[in-house]
Amino acid sequence: MIEKATEDRIGEIRQIWRLCFPLEDPRYTEFFFKYIFKVENCFVNIQEDKIVSVILRNPRTIMFNDRVLATSMLVGAATLPSEQNKGYMTSLMHTVLDACENSELITLIQTETPDLYEPFGFRTIYKRQDYTLERKDLKQITNFGCAYEPSAIDLLKVYSAFIMRFNGFYPRDLEYFNLYKKQMVAVGGKIVAYYDEKNRIRGYAVMIPQGNELRVEELVYLDSMALMKLVNAALQERRKVHLLVSEAEDFRTFFPNAEVKKYSSTMVRLNDANLFSRVFNKKVTTVEEAFALTHKPLNLNEWE
Repeated sequence: MIEKATEDRIGEIRQIWRLCFPLEDPRYTEFFFKYIFKVENCFVNIQEDKIVSVILRNPRTIMFNDRVLATSMLVGAATLPSEQNKGYMTSLMHTVLDACENSELITLIQTETPDLYEPFGFRTIYKRQDYTLERKDLKQITNFGCAYEPSAIDLLKVYSAFIMRFNGFYPRDLEYFNLYKKQMVAVGGKIVAYYDEKNRIRGYAVMIPQGNELRVEELVYLDSMALMKLVNAALQERRKVHLLVSEAEDFRTFFPNAEVKKYSSTMVRLNDANLFSRVFNKKVTTVEEAFALTHKPLNLNEWE
């Protein structure tokens, strides 16, 4: 039986997550269930009074070609290991997608295994790049101008200026950045900002240590000085840094010797091609054709 989750079953859902996502930082799991998880967005498949599969449908909006589109990000799709390969997730996914089709043009999903979701009509649209940097890859400069406690309003200000170069992104507000700062504290990370000589914020980097390495999960910059200052600040934290940026951001001029890997980030499903065609006044039949209408490069970097 497929139904919405209830408060009394959140512990059961958390246990499924622990079993199915053993590599996830438990600190982030705690943060997620405290601040992001909403029981009304959670769908479960129950067999013999036991939850066997779960998926969250988190409502979101994205900016696409200067229009605000209602969408959902599907996250946390999981089936108990002992109950896998029995069709429970397939039934659950079809039920969730039926609900999505009635209320939104497109639906998103984050996954490291895109092959699992292609049969449901999802296609990889957002890709990212991982630049692996070491100290030898760039000249060391001072940390002058870097600040380790930027305000949420400053982060919002510089992000809003930066993201206008792109398309297909979440609009963010002050509440988002207040929560973002709490998230970094929860997972042992930090947000480092760079201010110019006039004390204007010009960028920030979200840094999360992973053993002897550091992941820059998000890099926002308005000029090359901000970029170099923030990357240098990251390399002062760890000897090896993974700089994660959108597919469109080409840093080979800055870091010609860096190892670069491209990877799939987010998949998209087109729920109503005819309506999408009418909204954007262009005939499309596939999600690839829909996103080919973009006026700017895509950039969707969100933790869910």
